[in-house]
Amino acid sequence: MNASPSTRTRPSITRHRGPWLEIASGERRGPLAALARLGLAVLAPAYRAGLAVADLRFRLPGAVRRAPCPVVSVGNLTVGGTGKTPMVAYLARLVADMGRRPVIVSRGYGGAGGGPNEESLELERLAPGVPHIRNPDRWQALQDWTATNACDLAILDDGFQHRRLARDLDIVLIDALRPFGFGHVLPRGLLREPLLALGRAGLVVITRAELVGEADLRQIKETLGRRVRPGTPILVARHLATGILAANGSERAADWLRGQDVAAACGIGNPEAFHRTLEHLGARVRLFDIFPDHYAYTRADLDRLAAAAQAAGVKTLVTTGKDFVKWRPILGARGEPPATEVVAVEVAFRLAEGEQTLRRQIVALLPGLPGLGDR
Repeated sequence: MNASPSTRTRPSITRHRGPWLEIASGERRGPLAALARLGLAVLAPAYRAGLAVADLRFRLPGAVRRAPCPVVSVGNLTVGGTGKTPMVAYLARLVADMGRRPVIVSRGYGGAGGGPNEESLELERLAPGVPHIRNPDRWQALQDWTATNACDLAILDDGFQHRRLARDLDIVLIDALRPFGFGHVLPRGLLREPLLALGRAGLVVITRAELVGEADLRQIKETLGRRVRPGTPILVARHLATGILAANGSERAADWLRGQDVAAACGIGNPEAFHRTLEHLGARVRLFDIFPDHYAYTRADLDRLAAAAQAAGVKTLVTTGKDFVKWRPILGARGEPPATEVVAVEVAFRLAEGEQTLRRQIVALLPGLPGLGDR
């Protein structure tokens, strides 16, 4: 669906983070930006050398340890958001619906005061009842968990580069909006590893396919087909807006934003995806604030956002579900409803291509569960 002319109008964008992404992407122009890109390119070989040393280390005997249960890793090649949390929740629900006992294992990055971070809070909402353990040492975390708890499948959140823990299936997510990290490894681009690392993937999922055209999607598939091992399945996923969640807990239809002037703010890895989602919903984004990923919001931040919206004559401030789990406690502590209504876009993860392929691979890892062809 193409955006109407009104929704294509560039909003006023405020960035509360450094200019690195604008420089690496080429968005920032001029001689100083070009010089900065050159400096980042000079540093990239050192990063590649570090990756090569790590790769050699993981080839040594005993460097990779196997957990007491099957492990599925969900990860990516690039920094920034690719939809890992919705994919992890989807897998957890899938395994639970099969009558088995999954557990989610993550590093636990960014939790305030050692508490759960926004991904943890979002997983609690998206996959209720599924245990979630957080420990930078994922292998030790699983050893401790399985010593006292039954586990049929461990889902490793953001685990593609966590190679110390052996996995039975490596799922790599590729964001359709930034599929290949501007073609460079860190710090010149967004790639955590060169594209040849896709050879380790057992399954690839292109996410946010709804935000690109068919020609772009076809080109991504062709590029991936040249990089993955022969026969590696390439799936397609969409992140579909399913509703609007208000601060008081009420829900509205997704088309509630259509035709509205809104202010928006987010602190996620790929804010462009959120902006495009709002456009697809028919909202007119007047103000757009971008915070760093894992940002710890304060009441002053939300007061400032609300004040800016009011000054612009906008009555609705909208954010993502991931940010909303951090906003709601602050909003609830106000004691009075804000003049600007605060809402979040609810997004559901859907596999548009390859769902049965994924199910078959998961079923094969669950002992005693008949294959899809046997049921």
